[in-house]
Amino acid sequence: MFRTLFAFTLALALPALSQSTQPIAVPANLHVPSGHVAFLQASATGSQNYVCLPSASGLAWKFQGPQATLFLKFRFLGTEVQQQVTTHYLSANPTEPGMPARATWQSSLDTSTVWAKKIQESSDPAYVAPNAIPWLLLEVTGSRPGPMGGSALGMTSYIQRVRTTGGITPTTPCTDAGAIEFVPYTTDYIFYRPTGRP
Repeated sequence: MFRTLFAFTLALALPALSQSTQPIAVPANLHVPSGHVAFLQASATGSQNYVCLPSASGLAWKFQGPQATLFLKFRFLGTEVQQQVTTHYLSANPTEPGMPARATWQSSLDTSTVWAKKIQESSDPAYVAPNAIPWLLLEVTGSRPGPMGGSALGMTSYIQRVRTTGGITPTTPCTDAGAIEFVPYTTDYIFYRPTGRP
């Protein structure tokens, strides 16, 4: 009963939460084009994963993909709650056959999914912390509704990755081919939709 009530309350709360995104200063090349508005901002915790593979100069760490969970924080019955809203990973975009795997976000509420490609990045030290992966601007390349027609993420047009910590290429020696390093990272992801979309 409580779980049902909580899920119902969260469903009602998300529209209000989505409208309360706070503007974050970003480098000029990461600005989202006009005609788009932020509708969701969530904090992510996870890892940037690297695999040890042969290279022209011997073994080297190669980026394999992200693995993270995105959360929203809000007040519920007088308590601060941290609710999972999205998972983030790398996967093939079914609308781009033959293309490399894309950054993927899947809603934890209705399993709607979006894929996006990086179009800009910045390591400007005025914004990006030392020893942190770059901030990014990504453009959505495909979307898919959930099995029941859910579309929590289906409206997404652009995504920013900001406020990063960690996640950089491992500094440990790459000596065992096939070895994987899971490098912890945190970030905020901001999701945008075309202005005027509900």
